[in-house]
Amino acid sequence: MKKVQQHYDEVADIYDNRYDGNRGRYYHGHISDHVMREIPKGGFLLDLGCGTGLFVQRYVDDGGQAVGLDISPGMVRHGRQRCPGSGFCVGTADVLPFKDATFDALASLLAFSYVPDPEGMLRECFRVLKPGGRIAVCTLSRTVFTSIAPIVYQMGEKVGLKKVGVGDFDEHYYTNAEIAELFKAAGFESVSVSRCSFAHLNLADPVFNLARKVEPFVEEKLPYLAYNVCAGGKKPED
Repeated sequence: MKKVQQHYDEVADIYDNRYDGNRGRYYHGHISDHVMREIPKGGFLLDLGCGTGLFVQRYVDDGGQAVGLDISPGMVRHGRQRCPGSGFCVGTADVLPFKDATFDALASLLAFSYVPDPEGMLRECFRVLKPGGRIAVCTLSRTVFTSIAPIVYQMGEKVGLKKVGVGDFDEHYYTNAEIAELFKAAGFESVSVSRCSFAHLNLADPVFNLARKVEPFVEEKLPYLAYNVCAGGKKPED
């Protein structure tokens, strides 16, 4: 995780450029929509791997309150600037600095694949959620496309490419069955898993526009081609 922290500290000042353009706004917005559907609105949210606070801002703008946690101090600094009314802290998801049954909702967007101990993270998520609270995770899925991503990222790292997410981080690409089993083993019920995102922001504009048009069809009929997997679950009521 030290390598992940160092990378995101280095790119913290340019991270939001990734989502400033049309492709970035659509891509992050699409993922956020999937996560928002899985969690209660207007509650108290913990965003794990919060980055610069993009999803914290989305949740707060929708009427809720939120706290963000990230391994990168640089990202946390930008999150505090973006959402001065929300709390942000530096930390790792396997040991959360919060009391039991604190939050109504937990979310994690595009960070779960980098967690070295997903079982430990989900146990902590279960602990800090209130009974009846919900969790939603959107992360990298295993597909024919993402199978070559680690090789591409390793090459980018070797040539010194300073780009968000480019590097050899030992990230894990999840199948639906893998992430569902992790959620159930942590104690969550009503677990749901789906795939999302075929229009990836790294695609060139003509290809991106085509992918965006066919994205609903891919997500419904050919989900094994989607780049991300989204999982949701509920902590049982007392």
